Amino acid sequence: MTKRVALYTRVSQDSQTTENQRRELMAVAERLGWEVVAEFCDHGISGSKGRDKRPGYDALMKAVARREIDMVASWAVDRLGRSLQNLVTFLTEINAKGVDLYLHQQALDTSTPSGRAMFGMLSVFADFEREMIISRIKAGLARSTKRSGRPPLDAEKVERIKRSLTKGVSINATAKKLKVGVATVHRVKQQMALAA
Repeated sequence: MTKRVALYTRVSQDSQTTENQRRELMAVAERLGWEVVAEFCDHGISGSKGRDKRPGYDALMKAVARREIDMVASWAVDRLGRSLQNLVTFLTEINAKGVDLYLHQQALDTSTPSGRAMFGMLSVFADFEREMIISRIKAGLARSTKRSGRPPLDAEKVERIKRSLTKGVSINATAKKLKVGVATVHRVKQQMALAA
């Protein structure tokens, strides 16, 4: 039986193109006798964005839910998402629908025994990553409690952060430009939202 495959390609910048990813995946499909039944693309969208901000990814997941495909083929793991946790969540969702995954750069194919074993190891690493993050957060909270809080930010810097955010500059870019922590900028943004 011919495998019904959906291609998923993504680039973060508008100046980039998905054509190279597509060409390589089409060559693999031809070589392995897959039938490419759908192509989904997110152009100029970061992999850290959620499903609601990635229309191509959202359409792909709807096709998976409707069981219109047997396999998702993507050029590399970072095209699907930016964290191991995102990948494992994605794999679990498609696996529940009986859909396999092919990642060209990582040579991962979950339709094979070795690919399924790799998926199992990824799950273990994702759990480990999550535990590490939790322990770092707890350690950071303990440190900040010991220090009895952080020194207040001067009003002039707060105003500069607000101006930057109001102009639509991202939290990360604002933090970098003004040489403050991302958490600080995030806190100011939350205060702005509450005041609005």
